[in-house]
Amino acid sequence: MKDARERPLLWVGSSKKDLLDLPVSVRRFFGHALDFAQRGEQHGAAKVLKGFGGAGVLEVVEDDAGGTYRAVYTVRFREAVFVLHVFQKKSKRGIATPLADMEVIRQRLKVAAVVAQELRDEEAGG
Repeated sequence: MKDARERPLLWVGSSKKDLLDLPVSVRRFFGHALDFAQRGEQHGAAKVLKGFGGAGVLEVVEDDAGGTYRAVYTVRFREAVFVLHVFQKKSKRGIATPLADMEVIRQRLKVAAVVAQELRDEEAGG
């Protein structure tokens, strides 16, 4: 039975499809970390993603033989945990998130804000 305090997981853009394209071990790891977020906890591997002004945007990084993978999500909205972007980090230079991926995350965060507002309105009977 689901805990009443557990928030639903909502996928923005292609994030769920992108997750399903990852190796099984990476999917399991990300799923475990997202489960923590749904329960209002932070998995040990989750770190605040810089560049969002402490907006509750976190990322989980996992390596496997095929490379380095990242899942980015936000806990900013009480209505749900929104998975914003799941991708393989291709760049071999540094640990910074590539600008194109940061832009995807920014755009999807805006979408999440709209959906969260719609959920609030629905809850309020509007």
